[in-house]
Amino acid sequence: MLCGRGRSDAGQLPRTRDHRPRLRGRHLADAGGRAVKRALVAAAAALALIVPSGAKAFSPNDPLASRQWYLAQDKTFDAFDLLPLLPFVRVGVIDSGAELSHPELRDRVVAARSFVGGHPDDIQGHGTFVAGEIAAAIDNGRGIAGLAPSARLLIAKVVRNDGSVSPQAEAQAIRWVVARGARVINVSLAGARDPQDGKNSGFSAVEQRAVDFATARGALVVASVGNNPYPEAGAWHFAGYPAALPHVLGVGSFARDGDVSTFSNRDDLYVDLAAPGEDMFSLLPRSMTLKNPGCVDQGYSSCGPKDYRHASGTSFSAAQASAAAAMLFALRPSLRPDQVSRILERSSDPASPANGCSECLAGRDAATGWGRLDFAAAIKDLRTGPLPVRDRFEPNDDIPLGKTLRKRSQRMRATVDYWDDPTDVYRIHLRRGQRVRVVAQAGLDVDLSLALWKPRLRTLVGASSSARLRRSVHPAGFPERIVYRATKAGWYSLQVIATKPGSGSYALTVKR
Repeated sequence: MLCGRGRSDAGQLPRTRDHRPRLRGRHLADAGGRAVKRALVAAAAALALIVPSGAKAFSPNDPLASRQWYLAQDKTFDAFDLLPLLPFVRVGVIDSGAELSHPELRDRVVAARSFVGGHPDDIQGHGTFVAGEIAAAIDNGRGIAGLAPSARLLIAKVVRNDGSVSPQAEAQAIRWVVARGARVINVSLAGARDPQDGKNSGFSAVEQRAVDFATARGALVVASVGNNPYPEAGAWHFAGYPAALPHVLGVGSFARDGDVSTFSNRDDLYVDLAAPGEDMFSLLPRSMTLKNPGCVDQGYSSCGPKDYRHASGTSFSAAQASAAAAMLFALRPSLRPDQVSRILERSSDPASPANGCSECLAGRDAATGWGRLDFAAAIKDLRTGPLPVRDRFEPNDDIPLGKTLRKRSQRMRATVDYWDDPTDVYRIHLRRGQRVRVVAQAGLDVDLSLALWKPRLRTLVGASSSARLRRSVHPAGFPERIVYRATKAGWYSLQVIATKPGSGSYALTVKR
C-alpha cells in the first residue's frame, strides 16, 4: 500500500486497495585497475577534507534546498567545507520507476528497466521522489540537493498500476541492479508482516534469496520498515519485509519535532535506524506537476497532487539512509555491506524524550532502533575507526548458504549480531562413526549457543527440534562445546546463534 497515516491527516499519500488477505505481495511503503586506483585516491583525499571542529560546513547553492528540512537534520554535508570529488557509487532504486528525463536526474541515471512491462518511466511519482532524495543534481544553482553527490542510479520499476509489487519482480530487480554494479539498493517497499499469523506472515523465500545474492556480492539493501497497515488499531509492532530479513538495514520515520511518526512500524528486532519521514520535499514527474500549471516549481513535489505536497512515509526515510550508505562506500570502496550498516547504526544520534521522542528508551528501542541517521557522525566514525569486524563468510544464515568446512581441523573467526545477523551456519561432512569436536568462544559482548543438526535438511527455518542432534548453551563468556559421533554418513549443519541482545566476534574450532 502507499504511505500509511501520519501524525495528522495532512500530507499522507493515498492508499491503494488493501491486499492483506494475501500478504505475499509488496507495496509502496508510502506515498579495471587504474580506474579503481583513482577511485581509492579520490576517496582518501575526501576523507582528508573532513571539516575540523568549528569550521563552516558546505552548503549547496540549490535554491529549493531550504525546503529540505531533512538536509540539516541529517547533518548531510556537515563533514565537509567543500563538496568533495568522490568516486561514483551505483545505487539501485527498486520502486515505481523514475522520470528519466527530469533535469535533476537525467545525468544521474546510468540504466533503467521495467519488471512490470512497458517503460521504466514513473507515472505514480513515488520512485521519482525517492530518486530525487538520493541523487538529485547538487550545487548546480537549480532545484533541490540530492544527499549523495556521487550516487549514480540504476532504476528498476517493479510497481504495478495498483501500487502493489510481487516479490518475484522485486527479486528480479535486485539481481539486475547487482549485476550492474549496485553497492546500495534502496527498497522503499514493505509487505505487511504478522508473524503471529502463519498464513499471512509475509515471508518470501524468493525475496530472501535475492537479498542474500546482493549481500554476497557486496551490496547493502536498505528498506523502509513500512507504514502501519491498520492505524485504527494503534501502533503496528512488526516491521515489514524485506526490512525484517537478515543483513537488511531497516529504517523508520520521525517528524520535525523529533517524535517518531505514528505511522512508522515499530519492531524490537528489525528497526535499525530512523530518519525524517514527514513533510518531505523532493522531485515529481513533470507529467504530474503540469496538472497544476499555475505552480512555479514544476517538477517538484510542491506542485504535485495534494498528497505529495507534504509527503510522509518510511519510504522517504529509507532513501536518506541509502544516500548515507552510498557516501560511506564512496569514501571507502573496500567496505562490506554489514560494515556500512554497523557504522550507520553505531554513529546514529540516540533518540530520547529529552530530544523529542516520547517513547524512546536508552539504547536500542522499537521505534528508532539505534537512533537517528547522522551523516557527519558516520563519516567521522569511518575516519577515526576502528572499522567494524569484517565477516568473510557472510551471508551464511541457513543451510543453502552455509560455509563448507573441508579440513579435518579448522579454526576461524566470524561475527554474529542479535539484530542483523543472529545465525551462522557451517556444513561439515562426517563419515559413519567419525567423531567431531566443536568449540565456540566469544567475549562478554555476545552470548552464543551451538547446535548440530541432522544431515539432509534443506533449511533450518522452522526445523523441528527432533532434527537437532546436540546443543550447547552456557552464559556469555563461557565456551560452547559439542562432541558427536556420527551414526550415518552425510553433510551435517553446525549452527552458531546469538541468543541475547549483543554483537561481536567469536572463534570457532572444528576437529574431526
